[in-house]
Amino acid sequence: MPEATPARTSARDVAYSRIRERIISGEEQPGALLSENELAVVLGLSRTPVREALLLIAQEGLVEVRPQRGTYVTYINPAVVAQAQFIREAIEIASLRECVRQFQPEHAKPLRAVLAQQELCTSREEFYPLDEQFHRMLLAIAGHETAWATVANAKGHLDRARYLGLSGFRGIEEYVHDHRSIVDAIERGDLAAAEDSLRMHLRFVLDDVDAMRLKRPELFDASPLPERRAPRAARA
Repeated sequence: MPEATPARTSARDVAYSRIRERIISGEEQPGALLSENELAVVLGLSRTPVREALLLIAQEGLVEVRPQRGTYVTYINPAVVAQAQFIREAIEIASLRECVRQFQPEHAKPLRAVLAQQELCTSREEFYPLDEQFHRMLLAIAGHETAWATVANAKGHLDRARYLGLSGFRGIEEYVHDHRSIVDAIERGDLAAAEDSLRMHLRFVLDDVDAMRLKRPELFDASPLPERRAPRAARA
């Protein structure tokens, strides 16, 4: 039988990925009016896939399509950030038990390699995809990599907050330190410590949102701050 031809990435998927990235990174600021024509020129695509991509992105709440007025980048909503963080935490914490149970010595090398790459990063653009890769690897070890799609679909506002947090609110070295603590605990087979480290790591974005909202209020909508959940203290 002939080898299967790899699936081609559709123009809509390309447009979706690149426009979403522009919003997450802050290149397209909250409140900005997005022009289908201009985006099509920038991306080298026709208007149809751009329009389709914007409709998908609207489902994530990252843009708002206003009839007869245009498509606008939404403001960061702290309540939505908190809800997305809750969903992500629930999925990733639930998978850790299986991750620890399934962990083998050969899993350590690729995880440590990603950590080493993260240590060399000097910008959020370099670090962000490696951060995503690290968390996906933990889910993959647990046999739950497909759950990342559920996480990804829920975390548009969360991604914007995390990306903004890398702009002077929290250093890359803090992320890497947390990641290393999680891996150390998994390698020891210490599920409780791994859970505590991961939980606190995922929740610090909520502290960052509070600080960012004070410093950059123009990026946020006016919804009330969500009620905070106190993280469990990490074990020594």
